[in-house]
Amino acid sequence: MKKTIALLIALICGLQLSAQLTHTDKGAVDQTAAAILKKAAAKMSGTVSFSVTVVTLDADKKESFRQKVDILYNAPRYRVKAGSMEIYCDGKAVWQYNKPNKEVVVNPISEADDDITNPARLLADYSKSFRAKFIREEQDGTAIIDLQPIKAKSYHKIRMFITAKTGMLKKMEQHNFDSSRGVYTLSNFKNTKATDSDFTFNTKANPSVEVIDMR
Repeated sequence: MKKTIALLIALICGLQLSAQLTHTDKGAVDQTAAAILKKAAAKMSGTVSFSVTVVTLDADKKESFRQKVDILYNAPRYRVKAGSMEIYCDGKAVWQYNKPNKEVVVNPISEADDDITNPARLLADYSKSFRAKFIREEQDGTAIIDLQPIKAKSYHKIRMFITAKTGMLKKMEQHNFDSSRGVYTLSNFKNTKATDSDFTFNTKANPSVEVIDMR
């Protein structure tokens, strides 16, 4: 599940925004991008649930993988369900449950980990690992923003598609150096309720599951 989630300059067209830069001792900050990303992060405050359709495209843009991922998020906690795999995080530890193997591996949470299938965390913490660049706003009001890694990664950018007016994150694309691409489309977004037990793996209810604790 852990997918390590920086640029072609496009013409500004349609309903336009202008990128505004503020220069600091750490470099230029794109204020237009920062404002939209802040709005998108706020959209995911509280407890929210949503689905992410993950599609992997090869260098010829042919689909090689597809998976639907259901996410429950309450910063910094989350639960991810994807096929036979489930991931639980209570903000301190991560339980990765493999149903077919009847095995759950527990690890301490790592701030170094980034998971594009958990866009709420990515939006909240992007400034630690990425530089944001506003590209353009489409005629339908979709703002396109690129996140470029500060340190070298296996990809050169994450492109985000966000409704500028509402801050709703619609889609993300991970652009890899080999021209392959991961596309993550969000749907079924809603505010919801959750309890502490939603973010931990219930060992008592699964006595036959082997627990491998790496903490």
